Amino acid sequence: MPHSQTSAPRDSRSGVRLARGASPWLLPTVATAALSLTRARKSGRWAAVAVPATALAAGMLWFFRDPEREIAQGRVISPADGVVQSIMPWKDGRTRVAIFMSPLNVHVNRAPLAGTVTSVEHIPGGFVPAFNKESENNERVVWHFDTELGDIEMVQIAGAVARRIVPYLPAGTKVEQGERIGLIRFGSRVDIYLPEGVEVAVEVGQATTAGVTRIDRD
Repeated sequence: MPHSQTSAPRDSRSGVRLARGASPWLLPTVATAALSLTRARKSGRWAAVAVPATALAAGMLWFFRDPEREIAQGRVISPADGVVQSIMPWKDGRTRVAIFMSPLNVHVNRAPLAGTVTSVEHIPGGFVPAFNKESENNERVVWHFDTELGDIEMVQIAGAVARRIVPYLPAGTKVEQGERIGLIRFGSRVDIYLPEGVEVAVEVGQATTAGVTRIDRD
């Protein structure tokens, strides 16, 4: 996929667009709402359909929003909108920061650092709620980035409703910090593994904004 289509300006004007990868869900919903509204004038049956169909279409438009962001300064920035669910030391010396994304969050994920995508691996699995410990075995996409801090691993995890992860970039792509890299449809989780020696700047329960919230501390 073309690199230019996914880049996020560092000093962008405020604005919202729809996320790439939303069409299979969004287009049928909006089309149904438009059809039901058109026919509702002549049919009570269609009028009954129009209300929930329009509400669902509005919800889809909200869910698949993709706002422009002015990317913050910092070595590692949040890849996801959401709430920090856990901060765990890992057996290899790294620290895992898990960010839970509710259906109300923006679900477009961004590169935590500038570098090169070295691998994008899809791993099949289950679909238990992303806040459940058993979500460790959920459907996921594992990213590795070659950065100034070395190898950085990021994992997009599908949840009970989120059953489709849409990577925007293939391995070998150079990315800017804060660049859009993929979409998770509906509630889900994103994990980022900080290298040994990198201190975490966020706390459990803290809200994060992709491309804006700094994850590490100098």
